[in-house]
Amino acid sequence: MRTPRPVFDFVDGAAGTESGKVRALEAFDRVYNHPGPVGATAGIDIDLSVEVFGKCQGVPLVLGPTGFTRLAHTAGESAVAKAAGAAGIPYTLSTPATCSIEDIARIDPRPDLWFQLYVLRDRALTLDLVRRAETEGYRVLVLTVDTPVAGDRRRDSRNGFSIPAKVGFGSMVRMARHPGWLTGAATSEPLDLASFPLAGKGDMWSRLQAVTDSNFGFDEISWVRAAWDGPLVVKGILDPQLARRAVDLGADGVVVSNHGGRQLDRTVAPLDALEPIVDAVGADASVFLDGGVREGADIAAAVALGATAVFVGRPYLYGLMAAGERGVGHAIEIFRHGLDHHLRLLGVDAVAKLDRRHVTLAPSPLGDSMSTRFDPAAPGTVPVIG
Repeated sequence: MRTPRPVFDFVDGAAGTESGKVRALEAFDRVYNHPGPVGATAGIDIDLSVEVFGKCQGVPLVLGPTGFTRLAHTAGESAVAKAAGAAGIPYTLSTPATCSIEDIARIDPRPDLWFQLYVLRDRALTLDLVRRAETEGYRVLVLTVDTPVAGDRRRDSRNGFSIPAKVGFGSMVRMARHPGWLTGAATSEPLDLASFPLAGKGDMWSRLQAVTDSNFGFDEISWVRAAWDGPLVVKGILDPQLARRAVDLGADGVVVSNHGGRQLDRTVAPLDALEPIVDAVGADASVFLDGGVREGADIAAAVALGATAVFVGRPYLYGLMAAGERGVGHAIEIFRHGLDHHLRLLGVDAVAKLDRRHVTLAPSPLGDSMSTRFDPAAPGTVPVIG
């Protein structure tokens, strides 16, 4: 392993028992494929492209937002953005990024840039982040609504993980086993929230939680809508009627996501929530899937069940930890090659032709309980939904 265990666990870990992460992965084991005629794709090029908010991209894949990315590799978000640009797919810069909005906007080759927003208690600072992203040409705003407080990350607690790291004898021993990572960390710029540095001492993660607005209400999506002229995507929804409500409040898309299992544990698998949400929003919005996607066949299943594209986070971070920008590019290529191979076996010559004829998702243990659990119009509805 090239990175110290606490850093790897920060990337790989999830909340609580981590069953939310596991369920998201295992849901794809219930996918049944229905192949078409033998030889239907022999000797032809497969069209993997998809149109997302009026822009054509090479693969239905979005590199999702991840905070503190320079922990994984000193190049951090810059390396991820370059790999996305080379592959012709979007990259979503996170609010708690360790490279700034402006620096990523100057990356060459420049990807289709999206910006993920956490609403802060300081609404003026929130609007400033939005305006800076708009000024720098970010095309899509991704509003995350499932993080009122930090998840119960037990691996991080056991490891004594903090940002910056607390240096004691045990941590020094662990770091010494990874000289490449340690040298990079020691010789690069100090880790900080590059788009809005936080003053003060102590753990950066705790300081970020202190400035994030835990009282941001679901209906305030309309406030964000008014501040942003481009496509608006709401990320962190697992309920059909809440997805419908987000669209009615002005969202152009929703991301069916359990935050990688890193927030509320024991959630429904995003794949199980996908079809009901697609049916609820209809043609009024794009629907993206985030959670459990690890190979091209997973992308095909999600698109066949109605997703416009998928978000991934951990897979490209694994590549980043292993080999920087080259590792991220390799992770993207694994997805691209796997999707091409899978479509050939399905007998489908274009991603755009995938539909529910090609895939069956066997029922989850929840049965029919994926019908709505919330009445968005009811008084007392929880303000932030995961």
